[in-house]
Amino acid sequence: MSGSAAQGVSTPAKLSVIPQHVAIIMDGNGRWAQQRGLPRLAGHRAGTENVRRILRACVEYGVKILTLYAFSTENWSRPREEVEGLLALLSQVIDRELDELRRNGVQLRHLGTLEGLPDNLQRRIREAIAATAAGDRIIVNVALNYGGRREIVEAVQRMMKDGLTADQVTEQALASYLYTAGLPDPDLIIRTAGEMRLSNFLIWQAAYAEFYSTPTYWPDFGPEELYQALVAYGQRVRKFGGLPPSGASQSQ
Repeated sequence: MSGSAAQGVSTPAKLSVIPQHVAIIMDGNGRWAQQRGLPRLAGHRAGTENVRRILRACVEYGVKILTLYAFSTENWSRPREEVEGLLALLSQVIDRELDELRRNGVQLRHLGTLEGLPDNLQRRIREAIAATAAGDRIIVNVALNYGGRREIVEAVQRMMKDGLTADQVTEQALASYLYTAGLPDPDLIIRTAGEMRLSNFLIWQAAYAEFYSTPTYWPDFGPEELYQALVAYGQRVRKFGGLPPSGASQSQ
């Protein structure tokens, strides 16, 4: 992700509207591998390689915040070998990519809980967050060991511990206790592999996000398809429960 442009990214036309915050449910790694007669972990490895391409593209297209759903609280129910392999792979990715991310102004943040993760992965995550804290080009939230319902429950628990009264429990107050406190809600949520559900991802923050689903498996979801998702976003009329402006034909 060097220079001012993302390598290998071409834009057929200038985007009319750029979402500030894009969130992606990276689905289909296992099916991608199975189609090729490979073990599921090979799909996860290909998926981590694709993160680099999409991050570069987001920088090129002008996206300021990228949130990636890497591992949910429900994923612990998968076979132990797959879970351990995926977590080890994530540690390797941090080691391999950290220097370049820091050089290119990427600010890493973690959404979720570190509790239950291997000690070495917890340490690497904390070190990566500290090392990239000054990044000002793009914020990348990695939702790891994350669950939307758990996030809300933990927020309410912290509000109670802080002694908030019933009158003080507002939408704004609760949002300030979420993992995403201080960040704008996602404008666009993309899900690969054709599924049409949020799967416990940002369920509070996604209230008015635009949703885009593609049948493409995550390892094959490249910059060109990301561009098409951004084009589709620009054609939406975001009403937020109200009426669109007179003559509106694109996202506002």
